[in-house]
Parts: sequence; structure tokens; C-alpha cells
Amino acid sequence: MAPKVPKPKKCKNPACGVSFPPQRLGQAVCSPKCGLAIKEVNHAKARKSLADVERKAIRVAKERLKPRAQHMKEAQQVFNTWVRLRDAALPCVSCGRFHEGQWHAGHYRTVGASPELRFEPLNVWRQCAPCNNHKSGDIVNYRIELVRRIGWERVEWLEGPHAPQRYTIEGLKELKADYRAKIKELKRAAA
Repeated sequence: MAPKVPKPKKCKNPACGVSFPPQRLGQAVCSPKCGLAIKEVNHAKARKSLADVERKAIRVAKERLKPRAQHMKEAQQVFNTWVRLRDAALPCVSCGRFHEGQWHAGHYRTVGASPELRFEPLNVWRQCAPCNNHKSGDIVNYRIELVRRIGWERVEWLEGPHAPQRYTIEGLKELKADYRAKIKELKRAAA
């Protein structure tokens, strides 16, 4: 059987462009002279590719080393963003006014008092910064409005006992992904 003749290739050197039969696997230029001529272009591409690989490896390593507390903080930020978007058309849950200031995701039962309700949508509503920060949530008015919004039975359920919740890193990652998807849906619906 006769040896297979390689298919001719075009030289990668833009100044040359000659068609040549490659003598080795992966040969891109017709001669060493053409290889030296395009050395800088290939070197820059290779350097960029290596930098991309290193950045990805660093990102993966940082994600692996991230403590559960950091995952909890990120999940809380995503959840709070979702709450503010969900309630964008509603006034402050405590004072009932609309304003141009900063909005928070105010918890009815605080995270310190009831950590198991931290990510419960019925427990968290859009609240203006003055009510949340300076009036400690203005809890009396918050409760009155909450009864109007979700009903007496659900408010009593929020105020009742709840099983402790232990969030794992995987669970927090899933929670972040779910609420990011919900945020995209809300933004798409608003647009």
C-alpha cells in the first residue's frame, strides 16, 4: 500500500501565502523563515490563552476556598435584590410611602431572632431605609401592613415556632441560582 500523501495547506504567513504539503502534524508554515515572521502573533495568542486558563483556574480555586459565610452573604444579596424587584410597585411596608431614597429588603422576623426565616419570601418585604435603619423596621406598622398583604393566618405562622434551618454550601449555591433566575424573569417582565 502506498503511503498517504498529505493534503496541501496554505502558509499562515500573510506575506507568503504559498501552498505546501505539510511534513509534520500541525505544521502551519512552509519554512522556518515564515515561522519566524509570524512568531510575535502566535506568541501573543499563546500568552492570552495561557492567561485565560490561569484566570479560570484561579476563579475555580477561589470558589472552592470560599467559606460558607461568604456563600450565605452572596445568597442574601441575591435574595434581597429579588425582594426589591418583586415589590417595586409597592410602597414601604412600614410607612406606606414611596420616595426616591434607598430601598432595603426588610425582614419582619429578624435574621438574628429567626435565622430559619432568612430566605422566607413572606417574611421579607421592600422597606425604605429610614424605617429599616432608624426605626428598627417600625415593626408595629410593619405587622399591620403585613396582615393586610398576606393575611392573619400567615402572619401568625411567621410568628410561630419553626424548625432550625442549616444551609449547606451546595444549598446556598442552588438558592443563589434560583433567585438569579427569578430576577431575570422579573427584569424581562418589567422590560
